[in-house]
Amino acid sequence: MRPRLPRRPSRYWFTGLRPRLAAAFVAVALLASVVASGIAYVLVRRSMLQRAQDTALTEVRGVVARTVPSRLPPDAVGTVSGDLTFRLTYGRDDRRAYAGPLALDGPIAVPVPAADPGSPREDALHVPVSQEFARRATRGMVFQRIVRRGKPYLLIGAHAGNYVTTAKEPQRTTPPIVFVSVSLESEARELRSFTRSVVIADAAALAAALLLALAATRGVLRPVRRLGRAARALGDGDLTVRIPERGRDELADLARTFNATADALERTVTELRAMDAASRRFVADVSHELRTPLTSMLAVTDVLTENAAATEPGGTAARLVAAETRRLGILVEHLIEISRFDAGAAALQLDDVLVGEAVAGTLAARGWTGRVTVDGPAGLIARIDPRRFDVVVANLAGNALKHGAPPVRLEYGPAERDGRPGFRVAVTDHGPGLSEDLLPVVFDRFVKAEAARTRSEGSGLGLSIARENAVLHGGTLEAANAPGAGAVFTAWLPLGPEEADGLDGLDGLDGSDGRDG
Repeated sequence: MRPRLPRRPSRYWFTGLRPRLAAAFVAVALLASVVASGIAYVLVRRSMLQRAQDTALTEVRGVVARTVPSRLPPDAVGTVSGDLTFRLTYGRDDRRAYAGPLALDGPIAVPVPAADPGSPREDALHVPVSQEFARRATRGMVFQRIVRRGKPYLLIGAHAGNYVTTAKEPQRTTPPIVFVSVSLESEARELRSFTRSVVIADAAALAAALLLALAATRGVLRPVRRLGRAARALGDGDLTVRIPERGRDELADLARTFNATADALERTVTELRAMDAASRRFVADVSHELRTPLTSMLAVTDVLTENAAATEPGGTAARLVAAETRRLGILVEHLIEISRFDAGAAALQLDDVLVGEAVAGTLAARGWTGRVTVDGPAGLIARIDPRRFDVVVANLAGNALKHGAPPVRLEYGPAERDGRPGFRVAVTDHGPGLSEDLLPVVFDRFVKAEAARTRSEGSGLGLSIARENAVLHGGTLEAANAPGAGAVFTAWLPLGPEEADGLDGLDGLDGSDGRDG
């Protein structure tokens, strides 16, 4: 059964892929709806205005044709004008008319329908007619749309020219003119209603588009999120994580690729772990196998050194063999210690320790009492493993004495870290300090300050073992260069571990190693 992938809260509400896809989907839907609505509005508006315009022009043309006789008596112009006005406006609140002789040398004002028919100010509503419009009306029927006090109107001009004139009636050579104003307010109301309907429809379309976008993006992005969770789990070390392969699209192909990559990675990591474990077992086995013969060799070389005369050539060789054998013994002990850390077999044997006395004992056991200046409170008590603490102090002080310059100073005292009570031990020398390229790797295994010197008293494991002991206590070990001085190594250990085992610890090491990692 495949493990269930952990879910993580979304952190990309505004910048994630889903909101961007949804925004793009909604933007396309909005653009399409706006374009369609705009085209529909233009077409509907043109159709409505054309219909109203054609209807009004047909009615005016028919009324003029039916009202004006083919032979008009000389004294009937006023009567015909009144009759035209009556017929053009009878029963129509949305229409007003002017009929009479055309006076091109004076202004003409045509009444327009009031927004509220029957109001006292209805007769005061007029619109001036331009001379150009009047001249065009004498040559045929003309019209134009105007706006008066925010209301739309259609203004129609025509002349009554379907009668016969004689030379004895010169005053009638200028035919009577007809102006009609038609209110377009009903069409405007219909357009406003249509606009509201279009806006509501567009809003509903956008809401539907948003819901569809969220549903579509959810279906598309669910495999992507599943792949992201699987990648995070794989990065956290869960090599068994896989994602289901569903469908035959690009996302399914991506899932298959991820699973194949995870399978290959799991096989590779498993092989590497097996090889690493085998190499660690090999080092541990070799170290244990070398310990017994080395013990015998050390005893024999000590006897040879004591019995050999200083002047004899064999005495120098014996002392050289004894020194190299001791160096080999220290290296084997360090390898055994490292192998126990790697195997997880290292444990603490905790005890209440006076830090000042433990530091003094470490220095006295190695003959460094007068060479290292110690400063710290005498009554500081910590629950630590005294043997492993001895290894840490011995390595730090030994490195400062070997690779630094006097004075070497060791300071200890209480120090709290992350709200947890503890104490620090800092060893500072006045030597050249650590190079910049050595600082990041000074605690790595087999790293030495002078890498070119293949023969040295140090094994390259001392500082690495010291750091492992500090970490085993729940503390840290750091290296830096002190301003105005040399290198400074700082160990921080808790005053009392939160959880302590009563298992026996390992014997402390000499720790008089060179400045090595």
